[in-house]
Amino acid sequence: MRLMKVRRVALDQQNNPVVLLVDEEESIALPIWIGQAEAMAIAMRLQGVTPPRPMTHDLLQAVLERLAATVTRIVVSDVRDQTYFAEIHLARNGTTLVIDSRPSDAIALALRVEAPIFVEDKVAAQAIALRKTADGEDRGGDEEELDPQEFRKFLERVKPSDFGGTVH
Repeated sequence: MRLMKVRRVALDQQNNPVVLLVDEEESIALPIWIGQAEAMAIAMRLQGVTPPRPMTHDLLQAVLERLAATVTRIVVSDVRDQTYFAEIHLARNGTTLVIDSRPSDAIALALRVEAPIFVEDKVAAQAIALRKTADGEDRGGDEEELDPQEFRKFLERVKPSDFGGTVH
C-alpha cells in the first residue's frame, strides 16, 4: 500500500470533477473522477471553509465521534469495471470495522478526521508518473519534476475513460 495525500480537486476537459491523489514524494498522481457534491465537500475542506450547517461528511464525522469510533485510515482498495472502490477502517472499543465506501466519500471523511489515505498497489499501478528523466522517460525518482503547466494541459485533454475510471 502507498500513503497518499489529496493534492487538489480539478476539472477535466468536460468539466467533470477529479480528485487528485499524490504519493508523499509526489512522484505519482492518481486521478479519481467524482461527483459535484463530493468535489465541493473535498475542496471546501482543503480551503478551510466551514459551512454554516453540517454537510453529509461533517454529519458522519459527528456520528462517529458520538459513537466513540475513530477512523484509522481509508484505503482506495480496488478498481473493477471502471469503478474505484474504497474502505473506511474504523476502531471502536478495541474492535476494527471495515466499511465499504465510494472513494470520494472516504476521502472527504478522511480530510475531516485527519486520517491517512492509502492506495493499494494494484490501484496505484493506474497512477500517472509525475517525474521524468531528461530523456522523457518516467522514473518516479529524483529526476526532473514534471511541470505543473504540463499537468494542467493533461487534465484539459483527459477523459475518465482514458483511465478506465468513471465518476464516483
